[in-house]
Amino acid sequence: MSLCHRSEPARGRDRRGRRPYNFDMKRATHRSSHGSGSAQARASAPPAAPVRPEAATLKLVHYPDPRLKTVAKEITKFDDWLVAVGERMKDLMVEHKGVGLAGPQVGLTLRIFVASPSAKHEEAKVYINPTLTDEHGSEEGEEGCLSLPDIRIKVPRFQSLRIEALDVKGQPFSESLSDFAARVVQHENDHLDGILLLDRMSPMAKLANRKLIKQMEEDYKDGKKG
Repeated sequence: MSLCHRSEPARGRDRRGRRPYNFDMKRATHRSSHGSGSAQARASAPPAAPVRPEAATLKLVHYPDPRLKTVAKEITKFDDWLVAVGERMKDLMVEHKGVGLAGPQVGLTLRIFVASPSAKHEEAKVYINPTLTDEHGSEEGEEGCLSLPDIRIKVPRFQSLRIEALDVKGQPFSESLSDFAARVVQHENDHLDGILLLDRMSPMAKLANRKLIKQMEEDYKDGKKG
C-alpha cells in the first residue's frame, strides 16, 4: 500500500466482501505439432521460477502481473530464508515510499506482508498467515497501491479490528488496530487473497482511471515493468 491520506468517516455501511472472487490461476495447456508430451515441447517451455528465490533478487511487480491475482498459500517453513525475505520486503516498502507490501507484490504467492503505518523501516512488522477478526465500524479513505502506481481511490474499510499472525520465527502474536493502521493491514491482507484496488473500484472510478490502467497493461505487455 502506498502512502495515502488519512481516512474520513464514511456514509453508509461497509461491505465485508473479504473474498468476493476466486483468483486462482489456471495453467495454460501447450500444444505442439509433435504432441503435447514431446521432448521438443518440453525443451521449448521456459524454466519454472524458483520456489524460493534469493531474497536479494526480489523486486516490486506491477499490475497486470498474474501473481497479483493469485490466492497466496500459507507458509509452513520458518527459516533464515523467510527472515531474509521479510527484511527485503521492508527495504522495498521504504524504497518505494509505501506503508505496506505483500508477498504477491514481490512475486511470492505466500501469505506474508509487512506493514508500517509510519512508513519507517524500524517500525515495520512482518505478518505471516494473518487472520483478521473482531472487525467493527466503517470509514472511507483514500488508498494507493505500489503495484498500481498513480492510482488513488476511496475505499470503505473497517475502522477497527484484531489481527492474529505469526512472526518470522513462527511465533504467534496478535494486535488490536484502528484507523489508519487497521486500513493498512486490510489493504495488505486483500493482496493475499488476490484482491486489488481495481476490484474495489466503483464504475465511476474505473472510468476515471481507464487510461492509467490501459497504459499499465501495455507497459507490462511490452516488458517495461515486471
